[in-house]
Amino acid sequence: MTNGTQNILIVEDDQQTRDLISRYLGEHSFAVGAVTNGKEMDRYLAQNKVDLIVLDLMLPGEDGLSLCRRVRMESMTPIIILTAKGEDLDRILGLEMGADDYLPKPFNPRELVARISAVLRRQSSGRTISSAAARLKFHGWTVDLRLRELRDPEGAQVPLTSAEFDLLQAFCERAGRILTRDNLLSVTRGRPGSSFGRSIDVLVSRLRRKLDRTEETSVIKTVRTGGYVFTPVVEEA
Repeated sequence: MTNGTQNILIVEDDQQTRDLISRYLGEHSFAVGAVTNGKEMDRYLAQNKVDLIVLDLMLPGEDGLSLCRRVRMESMTPIIILTAKGEDLDRILGLEMGADDYLPKPFNPRELVARISAVLRRQSSGRTISSAAARLKFHGWTVDLRLRELRDPEGAQVPLTSAEFDLLQAFCERAGRILTRDNLLSVTRGRPGSSFGRSIDVLVSRLRRKLDRTEETSVIKTVRTGGYVFTPVVEEA
């Protein structure tokens, strides 16, 4: 899939920011849709296939956090949220609602394009994994690396965002090893740094809620030194 076939929806009420993003993405061969609020977003999504949503959190009417949560309940379309500079709580809440990445304002449009490309690349990367390691299993769960699907012991598919799947794959491929936040940031996003450590904590929390049957039997153990261990034995399926 080339950039020309990838449609990005911008949900941003500030016209200057909206026009800047639209113009820059268009110059990089993305197809672009732009709306100003949740109602317009709903109409656009009902009529168009969207590959990724760039979502501002500060919107008139229904705010971005609510929109993020609502979109995530209906689909796994990747979401990058735009947050006001220094608003760590909104960023964390956005990730907890299912966003795949975030970018604080003001931002360099080149960085936004890089973030969009990285999220889209992560989402499609499973198609290039060799069949030799196409499926993994642990505790009755099955991870299909090519289809980027997780199925529970009963065979039901468990929805995961792109970032959640990347984290699960990193854990499965390094089961039994202590992984620091920087380790996990490197293998899931490629940009280690203490400022992003909380993002990993949020992703781990989201993944735990989907994998753990009880709090006493969590498959992801927290290590006091600041990391995590994926405890199950992982085998090729």
